[in-house]
Amino acid sequence: MSKMRTVDAIVAILEKENATEAFGLPGAAINPLYSAMRAHGGIRHTLARHVEGASHMAEGYTRAAPGNIGICVGTSGPAGTDMVTGLYSASADSIPILCITGQAPVAKLHKEDFQAVDIASIAEPVTKMAMTVLEPGQIPGAFQKAFYLMRSGRPGPVLLDLPVDVQQAEIEFDIDLYEPLEPSKPKASRAQAEKALDMLFAAEHPVIVAGGGIINANASDKLIELAELLSVPVIPTLMGWGTMPDDHPLMAGMVGIQISHRYANATFMESDFVMGIGNRWANRHTGSIDKYTEGRTFVHIDVDPTQIGRVFSPDLGIASDAGDALDALLEVARERSEKFSVPDYGVWAKECALRKSSMQRKTHFTETPIKPQRVYQEMNSAFGKDVTYVSTIGLSQIAGGQFMHVYGPRRWINAGQAGPLGWTCPAALGVVRGQPGKTVVALSGDYDFQFMIEELAVGAQFNLPYVHVVVNNSYLGLIRQAQRGFKMEQNVSLAFENINSPETQGYGVDHLKVVEGLGCKAIRVTDPEKLNEAFATAKSLAEEHQVPVVVEAILEKITNVSMGTELDNVTEFEDLAESGADAPTAISVMD
Repeated sequence: MSKMRTVDAIVAILEKENATEAFGLPGAAINPLYSAMRAHGGIRHTLARHVEGASHMAEGYTRAAPGNIGICVGTSGPAGTDMVTGLYSASADSIPILCITGQAPVAKLHKEDFQAVDIASIAEPVTKMAMTVLEPGQIPGAFQKAFYLMRSGRPGPVLLDLPVDVQQAEIEFDIDLYEPLEPSKPKASRAQAEKALDMLFAAEHPVIVAGGGIINANASDKLIELAELLSVPVIPTLMGWGTMPDDHPLMAGMVGIQISHRYANATFMESDFVMGIGNRWANRHTGSIDKYTEGRTFVHIDVDPTQIGRVFSPDLGIASDAGDALDALLEVARERSEKFSVPDYGVWAKECALRKSSMQRKTHFTETPIKPQRVYQEMNSAFGKDVTYVSTIGLSQIAGGQFMHVYGPRRWINAGQAGPLGWTCPAALGVVRGQPGKTVVALSGDYDFQFMIEELAVGAQFNLPYVHVVVNNSYLGLIRQAQRGFKMEQNVSLAFENINSPETQGYGVDHLKVVEGLGCKAIRVTDPEKLNEAFATAKSLAEEHQVPVVVEAILEKITNVSMGTELDNVTEFEDLAESGADAPTAISVMD
């Protein structure tokens, strides 16, 4: 054992826990930790422009690859409160990030010292643990427990608050004697798997609802194997999009009242059995529970026992890690397929595929100003299959989810439940850190883009290249559409005549000038026939200059996007595509 500062022990622990990617801002109350990071050199740090941005960068990094845990670092007071939105977003989507804040000295915590705030109490509802470490000797154990909790059960974020005097105190510590704790997760039993399959085989039209827990468990291949073995169609949730490639014959589309496919909703309404794996029955997926559950039997498998029955009571609930559950289901399914006669769901699968081929929404519009559907069609064409999309909320995200295609896990990075405006840009920067060398494409409406546009400078400074597609109609589009029910349009227009940029044509902010001022490249497109060329140019510029490149598509001001109140009551505003022409490339039915 040897004596060292607690912050030196912290850096050693972070390295041993394989959490070496940090995003944040230094400050007086966290400078001791920064001094340790500088001295040891094992932690790569990206300087954000806003602490909320740093927390979303940490989220993006975690979401980008298996095993990642992004770190967000900030000083005392407002740095911690700025992190709360990132903690909420991470907690809602089961994403482990570690937030570390500086704090006033222990003796002054009750004296309303400068920037002294009880951040642990503020963060407690949106974390798995929020702790102000009052004793230097607690530092190793606090970090050991933090990593254990982040990785155990339902993953999630942790905040550790470090008074400045605790950071500088010395403790006896030997990193060679520190061992990460083994995460704990529930595991489905053989009997549970047998019962779940008994219930599935009793059905005529079964579907599997694949949630984000499958991606967290890195079990997408197992899901595909099970679906193919049984010929059962798969419906991913928004967080599970990519568990099965969009062009797989058994990929039945996304169900919901907003981000959904016509064919998927139609398939779900014909189903009589639903096995949910690693999902939480989000309300924008289900619509009303009465309509969603009517006439169907449900099995719900989730790593968090308290999720089972939270929204509605399933016919069978199984607390299990998604990967372990799929292992058990596969073992039983293989045995029964080899030894016994099992139902053949091939005809049902073909019916689902036929809906998929014939119920596509139209995307090929040629009008000017550009219709948003055309933007997503050209994105599919220009970026192909080997791309990771990042988005958060708004009509841009809803329509993007309806029209874009995703071909693998962690290729759709989305703030699913919290949906904070401004999330997309910093999250995309974190994804670039987590997927180096990959094509990363962000999608924002103009309002989401303006919320944290300053973080583009981070991409320029640290050479984090990606393409950011901004669909600009100069409106808070989702809110405008929602206000139709109130017969009003109130405080939702972002348009004004920009005295410095007449070329923005009354759309207000000149995004190109702002983007270029932040050290990045930008392209504006007003002609739908030029979109594909612009995307190709943007990708090339990002690779050449190693900075973010923004493609701004000037849209028609008002486009209503398909959504509704029930799975069988979604209002469609455009025609169907001709002969499924806008579908993903391969939708042939499995033999």
